[in-house]
Amino acid sequence: MDSVMNKSVEKNQSKTSACSVLDEKGHISGFRSISIIFPAYNEAENITQVVEQARDVVSKLFNDFEIIVVNDGSHDNTGAIIDDMMQREPTLLPVHHEKNRGYGATLRSGIEAASKELVFFTDSDLQFDITEIKHLLAWVGEHDIVAGYRADRADPAHRRFNAWGWNMLVRLFLGLKIRDIDCAFKLFRRCVFEDIRLESVGAMINTEILALATWQGKRIKEVPVRHFPRVAGEQSGANIRVILKALRELVMMQSKLKRANNRQAPVTVTR
Repeated sequence: MDSVMNKSVEKNQSKTSACSVLDEKGHISGFRSISIIFPAYNEAENITQVVEQARDVVSKLFNDFEIIVVNDGSHDNTGAIIDDMMQREPTLLPVHHEKNRGYGATLRSGIEAASKELVFFTDSDLQFDITEIKHLLAWVGEHDIVAGYRADRADPAHRRFNAWGWNMLVRLFLGLKIRDIDCAFKLFRRCVFEDIRLESVGAMINTEILALATWQGKRIKEVPVRHFPRVAGEQSGANIRVILKALRELVMMQSKLKRANNRQAPVTVTR
């Protein structure tokens, strides 16, 4: 199973489909705008601080930016809070799901709403330090995707074990060797999403993005980021229904990549 990716890479060593950011002189062009995406489900206790921190940090780095909060059918006041914040935060774009559709569907809605040159997403639970986006921006001139990995994951033991098991399954089924595939701290050139079609609605979404980007020959850089304990709200990603849905989607992704195997381009992952 590990050969699903590897065989395609071997077949296409001479190909490349990395996003082009070269100007007319062949130099790497700078990026002037960024979309910040926050999936949110029952994050009323965190979302105000999340948005304000993002605004304060990103406004020092970009003149042109937007903050997209996707409310995934929250049962608390998350939706009302972001609608109220929009009145005083002109860069804030709320997106609402009438009912809970899942993490993957929520992230896809944010990506579809994004309009800037760069696309960044992280969670709304304050477990990451948004100032560390600068570490990712330092590499996006040379890579299409800059993926954070949690240098010291601050989650309960069962969540760390689940993450380890999922990474092993992804390697087994897809041959995709990413250190921390579900780390919710990733930066993309917009063209990554112009070249792939996302279908996952659940926790498989990070794997799908990176697997399809690998298939397209996108260049990936992994960067360590800090991770903090959740202090408010409730985690929702470790229940059995979410896990089983991700497993089904993983098997479907393996089949999809096998069918498209002869079209895959090489990938470069650096650490």
